[in-house]
Order: sequence, then C-alpha cells, then structure tokens
Amino acid sequence: MKFNLGLLALAVGAFGIGVTEFAPMGMLPVIAGDLHVSIPAAGLLVSAYAMGVLIGAPLMTLTTGRIDRRTLLIALMGIFTLGNALSAAAGGYWMLMAARVVTSFNHGAFFGVGSVVAANLVPPDKRAGAVAAMFTGLTVATIGGVPAATWVSEAVGWRTAFAGIAGVGAIAMLSLPAAEGGDMRAELRVLTRGPVVMALALTTIGFGGVFTVFTYIVPILRDVTHASTGCVTAMLMLFGVGATIGNGIGGRLADRSVDRALTTMLAIMALTLLAFTVLMQWPVTAAIAILVWGIASFAIVPPLQMRVMDAASDAPNLASAMNIGAFNLGNAIGAALGGGVIGAGFGLPAVSLAGAMMASVALVMLLAFRRQPSAKACPA
Repeated sequence: MKFNLGLLALAVGAFGIGVTEFAPMGMLPVIAGDLHVSIPAAGLLVSAYAMGVLIGAPLMTLTTGRIDRRTLLIALMGIFTLGNALSAAAGGYWMLMAARVVTSFNHGAFFGVGSVVAANLVPPDKRAGAVAAMFTGLTVATIGGVPAATWVSEAVGWRTAFAGIAGVGAIAMLSLPAAEGGDMRAELRVLTRGPVVMALALTTIGFGGVFTVFTYIVPILRDVTHASTGCVTAMLMLFGVGATIGNGIGGRLADRSVDRALTTMLAIMALTLLAFTVLMQWPVTAAIAILVWGIASFAIVPPLQMRVMDAASDAPNLASAMNIGAFNLGNAIGAALGGGVIGAGFGLPAVSLAGAMMASVALVMLLAFRRQPSAKACPA
C-alpha cells in the first residue's frame, strides 16, 4: 500500500489510544505509591477505562451522527488529549479516576469511525489493508509505547508519561483526514440486522479467546515456564511483535476473503493455544507459541472489523464503533473465564485450554454463519 498521510494520522491516533489504555497496567505500582492507595484500588483505573469504552462507543457515535467525520475525529482526539492532560494534572485518586473515564469516551468511536474513514481512503480492494494500517498504531503501542511510558513513569513520574501521551493526541489532531457525515436513524437500523448482530457476537467470542490467556500470561510464564523477570518482559514484547505482524497479514488476507482469513487464523489460534498447554513448560517452546499466538490473535482483528462494516455497509459508523465495544466485552469475558478456571483449581495450563475452546467456538460460529443466506440491506 502506498504512503497515505490520512492513514498515518489515524495510526498515530491509534498509537496514542493504545498507550493510554495499556500503559497504566505497568504504572500501577508507581501510581499506587504516589497516591497512597492499594494496588487493587489502582487497578480500578483500568476497569473504569474499559467501562467508559463500552458506554462511550455507542453514545459518542449516535450523538454525533450528523457531524462531519473529520470534525468528529478531531473532537474525539481532543477528548483524548484533554483526558490525558487532566490525568497529568491529577492531584488525587478520584481526579485521576475521572480523567481516565473522560479519556475512555473517545476510544470506541475513534476506532469505529476511523475504520470507516480508513477504508474510504483507498480503493475497494485495499479496504481491509487500510483498516489494518490504522490498527498498526495499536500494535506498535504494545511493543514500544507502553514500555516507554512505563520507563518514563518510573524515571520521571507517571504525570510526565500522561503529559507525553497528551502530546501524541495533539499531533494526531493536526493531520486527521477529511470524510463525510452519517445518518443517525440509518445507523440505528443496521443494528437490528441479523448479520450485524452475528458479526458482533463473533468478535466478542473470537477475541475473548485471546484475553482468556493473555490476562494471565505473566503468572503462566512465572509459575509454569519459570521465566525470569527479564524473560517475561521479552516474551510480552515478542507477543507485541507477533501482533504487529499478524495485523498486517490479517489485512492482506481479508482483502482477498474476510471469511477465509478468519477461518484460517481462528483455527491457528485454537491449535496454538491447545499446544501451549504443554509448550508453556519450556522457555524456547513457550516463546515460539507466543509469537505464533500473537500473529494469529491480531490477524483476526482487521477481518472482524471488516465483517461488521460489510454487514452494515450503508451505515457503518455505529456498527463499527459497537464492534470496538465487542472487542472490549470479549476481553472482559475472557478474563472472567480464565479467572474462573484458576479459581476452580484446574491450574494455569487449563487457562490456555479454555482459550483454545473459545477460539474453537468462534470458528464453529463462523462456519455456521457462512451457511446462512446473506441478508439484504434494509431500505433507507
């Protein structure tokens, strides 16, 4: 794909959002110590952000349906920049909590509307690749942005890290591409279509399989693989490398066939997580499995996003934003499933087995959906 300034601006925005979502996980000890709260209390800052994403995605998309898409994207990055600036200035725990909620409200709508805008910036046969290009910012955030923010928080302070993230938002605001507005009533109607609902359900279950395991990857590596702290960090970065590779592969495959891309990558993910139940015992085999798992996990992201956008092709903005909420819902369900497996005493290897089962259920759902006749678009 040729260089596209609009896609670069969207990727920069995605990078900033990725850092602001995941960096607090690495900052928790520093934030907890500075604000004199417990680690679990600091962890609620992450949960509050996730809830804000689920609420903000449909709310922001619906209430801004008639606004020009470029104006909306700039406004969303403005919310992002303001939220991180407030985080940097927070003098206490509750002010930081409120700032995190404010920041989260841009997340779903930005990725949802941004995906539609990205797809419209390129020829029809490159649409999935354009969506993948935007999501590259998110995967790069897991490799470099999050470790950098964690280092800054420890070396200089967590407020400085949030201020730097706000700067990324300001840069993205200056160069976002132009796009047309939407129709709120049409956006609402598409959510009643069976194919759209099925696509959202597929995203929830499919990506839920990723976070069933990823939520508990550090305990797995420490207690089963017996990896050192440095090795654990390297493994997490390896997953990020795999995610970046997979995102690009997923975009290319989805431009050829969305369903084939999903079928292939869900099967690879299920088999890899099944094998990981055994391979996690040794560092080398664990590293190989984590790399392949990272590739397959994020190779499903562009086709999942494209499946929803195609099913709601005449009014895709809200459906696309709701799909971002479906990713987050899948994260929550996966984390709960993995926690339930551990709480039931089945052991950490069984968490990977549960993740493989989630991916397998998503694969069965996809095959069942493909057998159903395509629904015609509802009249406007």
